[in-house]
Amino acid sequence: MSDILNIKRDFRRSRHVAKTPDSSGPGSPPIESQNKVKNELKLEKSEQKSIGNERRPRGRSRKPAGNGQKDSGNERKDASVGQKDFGSRRKDSNPEKAVQNLQRTSVYHSDSNTANSAADNAKSNAGNRSAGNNDSRGRGRGRDGQRGNQQRGDNRNGSTPINLPKELKSGLLRLVPLGGLHEIGKNMTALEYGDSILIIDCGMSFPEDEMYGIDIVIPDYTYLEKNSHKVKGMILTHGHEDHIGGIPYLLKRLSMPIYGTRLTLGLVKSKLDEHGIRGNLKSINAGQKLKIGPFNIEAIRVTHSIADSLCFAIDTPVGRIFHTGDFKIDYTPVDGDPMSFQKLAEIGSGGVLLMLSDSTNALREGYTKSERELEGVMDSIFKDSESRIIIATFASNVHRIQTIINTAVKYKRKVTLSGRSMLKVLDLAIELGYIHIPQNVLVDINEIKNIPDKKLVIITTGSQGEPMSALTRMANHDHRAVSIRKGDKIILSSSPIPGNENAVSGIVNKLLEIGAEVIYSDIADIHVSGHACREELKLMLRLIKPQFFMPVHGEYKHLHQHMLLAQELGMPKEQIIVTENGAVLEISKNKVKLTNDKVPADPVFVDGLGVGDIGAIVLHDRKLLSESGLIIVSAAIDTATGRIVSGPEIFTRGFVYVRENEKVIEDLRTVAAKKLYELEKSGKCDLSTTKNAVRDELKNHIFLKTKRTPVIVTVFLEA
Repeated sequence: MSDILNIKRDFRRSRHVAKTPDSSGPGSPPIESQNKVKNELKLEKSEQKSIGNERRPRGRSRKPAGNGQKDSGNERKDASVGQKDFGSRRKDSNPEKAVQNLQRTSVYHSDSNTANSAADNAKSNAGNRSAGNNDSRGRGRGRDGQRGNQQRGDNRNGSTPINLPKELKSGLLRLVPLGGLHEIGKNMTALEYGDSILIIDCGMSFPEDEMYGIDIVIPDYTYLEKNSHKVKGMILTHGHEDHIGGIPYLLKRLSMPIYGTRLTLGLVKSKLDEHGIRGNLKSINAGQKLKIGPFNIEAIRVTHSIADSLCFAIDTPVGRIFHTGDFKIDYTPVDGDPMSFQKLAEIGSGGVLLMLSDSTNALREGYTKSERELEGVMDSIFKDSESRIIIATFASNVHRIQTIINTAVKYKRKVTLSGRSMLKVLDLAIELGYIHIPQNVLVDINEIKNIPDKKLVIITTGSQGEPMSALTRMANHDHRAVSIRKGDKIILSSSPIPGNENAVSGIVNKLLEIGAEVIYSDIADIHVSGHACREELKLMLRLIKPQFFMPVHGEYKHLHQHMLLAQELGMPKEQIIVTENGAVLEISKNKVKLTNDKVPADPVFVDGLGVGDIGAIVLHDRKLLSESGLIIVSAAIDTATGRIVSGPEIFTRGFVYVRENEKVIEDLRTVAAKKLYELEKSGKCDLSTTKNAVRDELKNHIFLKTKRTPVIVTVFLEA
């Protein structure tokens, strides 16, 4: 309401300003241009026949309510914000009267279609907004730049109907991937049998470049919410964000016991504490068996880039399902406890109906290197260095952190930590016994000023170039205790996650400009992956010997290559299922069928405290605003006569710098005024028609003069 009052107040102010010739300025009505337009129109129409005094009867031609008007509140807010460019506005001397007047006034504004009409050159995007295209449902934009229809609709805003599969027939098992297919991250799978649902993992993913303002992306939980009475529990493979990051958002909607190893549950509990949620967390160990509903589950140790990782053999009434989780084959892991090939072979010999396997490194030949190989690399870096050493790595990689600490102890260096997540994970890992630090090695970061550079190692977050990470703040001299200086040796002990390449390159350039020595993955082997390469994937297929195979955890190119790999080993193509999020598989004894059913699996965007209230249309509008800016046209019109009572006024954000382009603003004002007077003379007083006509006129003029397509919002008041 206050935003509308601001707009109305500006129109009142403009009437007073119009009476004072000396008060003209960027925010005041151009009296001279109005007179100029009137004279031009008189000359142009001097030979035309008079139209007469026919007018539409007084009334309010309100636009029918619909889904398109749902963004109207945001647009009014934008209009109010746009006015701040022109200085502060005086307060209305009688607010109560202003409210009464406003209640008798129709406010016309542009809905979300404004953005569409302002970008006719982007009509190809209209297909992504359609709720009827199901060919690629759930197929998000891959990290290699391919885009499907995952962002195509605001289904949580009511534009996409929810169609759930029919009741499951007796004796069938249903498998539904809710995330992790055709994308990196957001891993989540559901198994349904009878009146029971078992969930495997519940992850999140980070926003892509064009997801403006989005914090994280989580799966759509609609299928689980509609079947909440069936959900018996969740099992977790490990504690990475792409497998546990969505749990707090799911537990706000339904409750269930969550099973995982100690480190995994410790990380989950930390996330739940941040959200103020209490979870029913149940600790399990590798080798342990448990029963959840009709599902008999055995947890098996695997090696990954985080400790306490598991794969699962799940015995169901129709057969055994095997889920590898994220894994690599490391014969010499840092914790000294490799995965058991004997156990995997036993599971395979017992018969596996369907295997779901990690596909992240399906494009890489050979084997993934052992984490132990980094011990020699770290040793060579520490050996002859007289500089302060700062190492950025993933906070969750406790084995990497242990290797760094061991090397620091060997060369008699003190160790300090920076980054909230790094401190949190280290405290948990020490408490659970996953990291061992000798006494007097770890020091507080506020005490490092008294330690010589050659005796200090700083382990920090920020290996992905995150803007607010500890390493970035050190490089920008914004960190409370550490600033990067010339001569520092910086090690980025990670490889860029797909999509983060530019951010990593940016932080490397920044550090080099300061004068630091930077060692990163492009020039040295200072990182090893936690995912299996092609030869390891072959070995897993040979050990498990599944009757049917479903590649998971990767973009389409990864899933496709994993499929070809299985075919190389002799598996028939018809026994390999490459599908997408939201697909429904029905499994019976000796048969896996991909049905035509779909469940909602579009990405759900988390923006601040809002969960699921942002969709593809809003993101598209944000993209348009980011590319060419916003123009707001405001005026007050007497609908009885069609006469312009006040305005038009032009407000801009992100289009041009007003103080240096007053002529551009004046031209736009003249174009709008001319169109309004034409409509007045023609007797077309319908405000909806007026709004569209002025917007189209400005759009064509702006594109002709600047080749830009800003979002144009028309705000007309009925006087």
